[in-house]
Amino acid sequence: MSEKPTSKNAEGVFEPFHVSRVPWVEFSRGERFGLRYRHLSSFGGASQIGVSMEVLEPGRQANQSHYHLLEEEHVFILEGSLTLELGAQVYELSTGHYVCFPAGQKVGHAMINRSQAPCRYLVFGNSHAGDVAIFPETGRVDVKLMGEGYRKSAVIEYWEGVDVGQQGRPDETA
Repeated sequence: MSEKPTSKNAEGVFEPFHVSRVPWVEFSRGERFGLRYRHLSSFGGASQIGVSMEVLEPGRQANQSHYHLLEEEHVFILEGSLTLELGAQVYELSTGHYVCFPAGQKVGHAMINRSQAPCRYLVFGNSHAGDVAIFPETGRVDVKLMGEGYRKSAVIEYWEGVDVGQQGRPDETA
């Protein structure tokens, strides 16, 4: 198994690099979802802040509407335009626009390119091993620490299913 390419030199130092050295990764799901991205931060050796340069083609949506409880995301539009759905609000973003999705802001966000040209933007964020992501449209809850997803409708009360009767008591006759 080969190592992912990075900007690390022979001495183990991560050096500056041109973004063209970072390989593109393609994501697609059906006709609706899909984008290309270059994960700049991992190429540069980052372990705490994530930075990706993404390209969203016309007619595509980047991700399902979602929000994070512990991770924060920032988006800066470099070129082109896209539509941001932020809860019930809709915003048209173009070159020079910036938006932050603070951790714990319980409003789903989704980016859709409804223009006729690709939109290129930077995404910044802090990865958190214990993050929980909520997907309002589907009720999905992703628990990163466990690598699993659940239905929000599957909520149970703390004591549900627990026998709260008398536990075996120590023998009082001894």
